[in-house]
Amino acid sequence: MFGLEIKLYENERIDDLQCKGLKIIQKKDGFCFGLDAVLLANFADIKKGDAVIDLGTGTGIISILIAGKTEAKSVTGLEIQEEMAEMAQRSVELNNIGDRVKIVCGDIKNSVEMFGASKFNVVVTNPPYMNQGGGLLNISDTKAISRHEIKCTLEDVIKASSKLLVPGGQFAMVHRPDRLVDIVWLMRKYSIEPKYLQFVHPAPHKKANLLLIKGARQGGVQLKMMEPLYVYDENGNYSKEIDNIYGREVRNIE
Repeated sequence: MFGLEIKLYENERIDDLQCKGLKIIQKKDGFCFGLDAVLLANFADIKKGDAVIDLGTGTGIISILIAGKTEAKSVTGLEIQEEMAEMAQRSVELNNIGDRVKIVCGDIKNSVEMFGASKFNVVVTNPPYMNQGGGLLNISDTKAISRHEIKCTLEDVIKASSKLLVPGGQFAMVHRPDRLVDIVWLMRKYSIEPKYLQFVHPAPHKKANLLLIKGARQGGVQLKMMEPLYVYDENGNYSKEIDNIYGREVRNIE
């Protein structure tokens, strides 16, 4: 299978990431990666030789894309769900990138004890967007854990990120606009100064449904608002920016 003997379970499939031949294993009825993960992997500024950690890696999508798109020295994907971590590790093996990407099963809240303080140049994270609230959730359900703050909160993620980063290290996250006040407040609480903010809109004239934010641990005070990113153009086609992120050829318009 793709030149490698990778075990694939009955409820799994292999998807093409459309980036340098990279592929990923996903459950047919489980949590699958979305555009937000692809945008975050593109948004983070990762330099040659950087040590990167992906908090809450899930299927491993962000870690794998970063390995394919950048010259990071190492990428560590941390995932609390054992089954997801095992599947992500098989995706790493499928892509033959085990020399640079390591998947670790563990709790974000214990990450500093696991890896040590000030060990990473870049932290990337696509955390659960939704507060657990008062609704009834199956706390063992993969989709619920990926989408709701069951195993960790936004504060847990930002607090851990600050300790894991070297001074001046970069924190990059994708989240929802309605959590912006919480995000900025928590970043400053834990000495990560917000530096770049970009809103992602489904299309022109539609309100943003995602935000991308970068900050620097112990960075100087200056926030730059980036141009809005539109997923679709006014004709309903993917925007040129999205085509560029995916590495697709820009359409010729007569």
